[in-house]
Amino acid sequence: MKFISKLIIGGGILLLPWNTYAQFTKKLNYRTETGIGFSGGEHTPFWLTANKQGLSSIEKNNGYLRAGIFREMEEDKRFSYAFGVDLAVAYNFTSTFIIQQLYADLKYRCLGLSIGSKERYSEFNNPLLSSGGLTFSGNARPIPQVRIGIPEYTVVPGTKGWLAFKGHVAYGMFTDDGWQKDFVAPGNKYTEHVLYHSKDLYVKIGNQEKFPLIFEGGLEMAAQFGGNAFIGNEKIDMPNGIKDFFKVFIPSGGGSDTPMGEQLNVYGNHLGSWNFSLTWYAPQDWTVRPYYEHYFEDHSQMFGEYGWKDCLAGIEITFPKNPIVSSFVYEYISTKDQTGAVYWDHTPEIPEQVSGSDNYYNHSIYTGWQHWGMGIGNPLVMSPVYNEDGDISFKSSRMQGHHLGIMGNPASDLQYRILLSFTRNWGTYGLPFYEIKKNGNALVELTYTPHQLKGWDFTASLGVDRGGMLGKSAGGMLTIRKTGWI
Repeated sequence: MKFISKLIIGGGILLLPWNTYAQFTKKLNYRTETGIGFSGGEHTPFWLTANKQGLSSIEKNNGYLRAGIFREMEEDKRFSYAFGVDLAVAYNFTSTFIIQQLYADLKYRCLGLSIGSKERYSEFNNPLLSSGGLTFSGNARPIPQVRIGIPEYTVVPGTKGWLAFKGHVAYGMFTDDGWQKDFVAPGNKYTEHVLYHSKDLYVKIGNQEKFPLIFEGGLEMAAQFGGNAFIGNEKIDMPNGIKDFFKVFIPSGGGSDTPMGEQLNVYGNHLGSWNFSLTWYAPQDWTVRPYYEHYFEDHSQMFGEYGWKDCLAGIEITFPKNPIVSSFVYEYISTKDQTGAVYWDHTPEIPEQVSGSDNYYNHSIYTGWQHWGMGIGNPLVMSPVYNEDGDISFKSSRMQGHHLGIMGNPASDLQYRILLSFTRNWGTYGLPFYEIKKNGNALVELTYTPHQLKGWDFTASLGVDRGGMLGKSAGGMLTIRKTGWI
């Protein structure tokens, strides 16, 4: 006699064989979370807001309640699947009801397919201690997309484990049309129905079992294309046919149905970075990992014609069984050069090309590399959501800064995290600041995970801002989270 289980769906009861029900619920877990923030000053302190996948608010007093159900991928099987439903209701956020994650993943051998909105972090940066990658950081809300590729490093046959690669191609759509219309001031630029594209390819050279030094390097690129842009009374209708999907895959000039600038250069807003790291697995479980990211927005920067002055250069150290300091990150970031202030597009009269004044994260047609007001790249380039004049742009894409992250476990059920950042900001070449604006941001955070309360953890965070970019702010946040298996 077969055992039968009941599964309640939408108020009805579905009868399933027991083995089918067990397979469905295998590796199924849940997460509930609430966060409440209180601040004084200009805004919620920077590090209480940044790099939280957009589930945060710059408003001084805010809160949210979040719940999700997830199925994890079974990595030991040739074929497996995963899914997630993650919803939130919020107070004093950019929206009240938030579909934070809604996705389904499929895996067959090394190939992967992901459909929907899913939280993702930079490939090269520690998500807890880094300031964030230059192209992707985890600062903005997830973008719904269809993503296919090889998500984990796969060894090349015949290399005896010394060479592996991974990569992806994705297309999707931005979802912040309503927010842009509400935020933008009359006469300023906003967009709708904008499409998304990303791709990357990484290689790993080294075999840790044979030699303790591992090299990783690769290229990641992204683009905004299609949709409509509104600038005052002008509407720019960008094409989004099949051929345009190929034009952003291999960046190339737009057709006659695009503005002249898109025809002379490339269609859409393109950006990306070259990323490299070396990881040294030292004796007694030390790990030392220097890394370097070079950002670009055109071919001249991509291929180093004007040097690689703009970068994120960092080092991450993991200490062996040290309860006071378990991990340490230092980063230097510069976006100041942007190949210089001079730009000239070639014409029949003057054929020379000068590819300067790149204006990182901004674009003449699109509202820049942002989603729901939060920058998708490194958050130290201050996001448009902070602008008080209803302009959706990055007011200071030219900056230099230093960032420090420290983490440790002084007790078995207690973890701390400290973030310190300092930047100098010049504005943009087109609209420079009259004076350099300095900015300092700090975070001290404690997470308590009591052993007697399985699945519970409590996080208390304190943030402070000082400087000309964001003004003076101080505040705290309490986060309570419960996780478990179903």
